[in-house]
Amino acid sequence: MPPRARPMAPEQRLDQLVDTTLLLLREHGRDVTTRQIAEAAGVAEGTIFRVVDSKEELVEAAIDRAFAPGALVERMLEIDADLPLRERLVLMVSIFQQRFRATFDLMRKVGLVRPPRHDGPEADAVRARLAALMAGVVGADADRLTVPVDEFCHRLRLLAFSGAHPLISDGHYVGPEDVVDTVLDGLCRHDCKGIR
Repeated sequence: MPPRARPMAPEQRLDQLVDTTLLLLREHGRDVTTRQIAEAAGVAEGTIFRVVDSKEELVEAAIDRAFAPGALVERMLEIDADLPLRERLVLMVSIFQQRFRATFDLMRKVGLVRPPRHDGPEADAVRARLAALMAGVVGADADRLTVPVDEFCHRLRLLAFSGAHPLISDGHYVGPEDVVDTVLDGLCRHDCKGIR
């Protein structure tokens, strides 16, 4: 018989179970069982049903957590503003692409064809926060760009997304350095710059 789990408030227990479920979803998809979740969390299976009504409720909470921007925001804040622009951008694209690839893999595992919809003021605030963080990574170098910083960041993020998506990129991953080089320098030789 496994040792009794330490007591937790229901919100803490739910938080623990959601984190555990998310890890197991990445491995087993929706086939994960409440028994596996309980074992991984170090609790009795019945403990799960003291905080949620069903496995599906726990799975949906875990999927929602996977799409929450928390860790993404924290990692963006860690980018050193004193690094050269190219290095800052490569770090930012690396962070986005790691997130995108983890998201694509989870979606495949749980059978999602698109992420859950996040509409409303809270989702708008998150998008605005990410846009501000991206602009902050560009920082004072924004005056070196030929487009407004928000447009530059939009294009950079789109290329990072498509370069990391296994279907859009036809399985040919476009890494952070290549994404940044494409956005900063283009793909034309220096002797053909300006040719239309």
